[in-house]
Parts: sequence; C-alpha cells; structure tokens
Amino acid sequence: MNEYLIIRLSSLGDIVHALPAFAALRRREPEARISWVVEPKGREILDLVEGLDEIIAVGEPGWTEKLRRRDRIALDFQGLLKSAWIGWRSRSRRRLGFSAGNLREPAARWFYTETAPPLSEDDHVILKNLRMLELLGYKETLVRFPLSVPAALVQAAHERLSALGWNPGLRPVIFNVGAAWPTKRWFPERWTETLRRLDRAGLFPALLWGTEEERRTAEDVGRASGVPVLPFFSVRETFGLLKISALIVSGDTFALQAAAAIGLPAVAVFGPTNPRRNGPFTPRDRVVYHELPCGRCYRRACPDPKCLKAVAVDEVLEAVREALASSE
Repeated sequence: MNEYLIIRLSSLGDIVHALPAFAALRRREPEARISWVVEPKGREILDLVEGLDEIIAVGEPGWTEKLRRRDRIALDFQGLLKSAWIGWRSRSRRRLGFSAGNLREPAARWFYTETAPPLSEDDHVILKNLRMLELLGYKETLVRFPLSVPAALVQAAHERLSALGWNPGLRPVIFNVGAAWPTKRWFPERWTETLRRLDRAGLFPALLWGTEEERRTAEDVGRASGVPVLPFFSVRETFGLLKISALIVSGDTFALQAAAAIGLPAVAVFGPTNPRRNGPFTPRDRVVYHELPCGRCYRRACPDPKCLKAVAVDEVLEAVREALASSE
C-alpha cells in the first residue's frame, strides 16, 4: 500500500482545483493512505472532502512531525519554494513537482526528485494537476470533485436566505463582487448598474462577501441597487449557500471555483488572469473576458486596468440571461 502526501497549501480556489487530482489518485489506489498538508484556512475545504485520510494544517502542534514518513510519495501542486521545502522536509522518498517552466518559483525544482511533463499556460490548471499523476503511471482525464456538503450547511443557508426575504419559489442568484487582488475586482458602479438592470422576475439576487473590505463594497452596491447583502458565510458555509443557488456571477476567486466544484452554473468576469487556465471548467459556464495586448499579466496592481474596463454591463447581463435560460 502506497502512502501519499499532497501539498497544496493555498489559495482557496487553487485547493479546489487540486481536488480532481486527489480524486483520480484515490480512484486508482483505493487502499492508499493519502494525507494533505494545507494552511489552516484551507482546512475548511478539506473537511468536506471524501476519502482523505489525514489533514495536516501548517502551524498546528506537531505538524512537522506528522510530515516525516520516508515511505511516502509527496506531490507538490503548489510549486513554490515553501511548498517544495515542505516536501523535502517530509523526507518522502519520491518528491513530485511541476517542470521549471510551469513553476511560479522555478528554484523549487531543485527540491523534487521527478517533474511532470510541461504544459502550456493555456492548459487548465486542473489538467496541469492531473498531468503530475503521469509520474505515477496514471493518465487521467476524468474530472471529479469529491466534496460532500452536509445537509446542516444547506439548511443553514436556507434559513439565512429566508431571513432576507427569500422563498423557495425564487431562484437565488449570487453576485460576488470581491476578490483578493484589486485587479480582479470589477468596478462597483458596474456591478450596481448590472443589478439595477437585471430582470429579477423569478429571481432572488444577493450579494456575497468574504472580507471587511468586500463587505463595505457589497453594502455600497446593495444600497445603490436595492439588492440584499448576505451575512458572513465561512468557507464551509459558502458551499451550503451555493448548493441552493441557481447561478453565481463572480470574478476569479474562491466562490467561482467552489461553484464549479459542486456543479453550479457560473458567469465569470475575468481581468488580468487567463480564463483558459483558471476559469470555469465546463462549456456550460459563461466567461466575460477581453484578450488585450497587455492581458494575462497576472499583476495584482495596475494603474489602468484596461482588461476590466473592457468588460461591459451589457455583456455580463447577456451572459446571465444565457446561463439562467440554459439551466432551467
């Protein structure tokens, strides 16, 4: 029986993107023992994952001791010096990682014993993660997210939406106006116009947020558009909310990736990141994005975000209409 150590510490959306590789490995080796090392916030996702034997949270008491098993095979889906060092620190006999051209920090390559065949940066990150399994002799194309959302989380989401005036005759449409990077955030005034012009017949639009800064933005948009602002939903609770929703409209952030993982249709607004690499994985979902000469820069700050300025309200509204019509 093999033992594996998956290393994907963060971010939340990237942890979601690594789940299909875990699911494929579990399907290939149902008897294997699989551990996952993650930063504490990401544990909320892994707590919902079926078939995972052990979660090692960075910084918890004794976490470095839990790493050290020489008979393990480590798979680093992060590609940073920090994550590669954790694989090396684990003393795993095999340490698998991406090729230098697919690493955010190419020096991480020196901590690996083997590297996966290179992929184009236009290939989806889910496929990039699955490609690493070829080093184990597995060629995988099936994408499955092994998440189980407890009924209690779904019921709690029902109750919190009901407190805002929702009833089951209306289809919840979640608008997530925030993102960790400023360059991923579409403009509040355009969110406001989108919500003002949205045909709300049969719908219950609501604004989702995750940080205090996002809450303030959501409240500003909510006041200007007349759309209710949701209370705070934790990472785990967000999955419950998305389970009862009809659609999410979001930038490139965790809520978008979580929606894809549970099969919720999505409209994605993309700016400096590549939707072919990071966007929704199914053709059912809609992506609003403009390819510009300066595009796919992955910059977290920009004095003139032309990529976001190019996204028009009419485009987003049309994508929402199409997504809702196709999911009826």
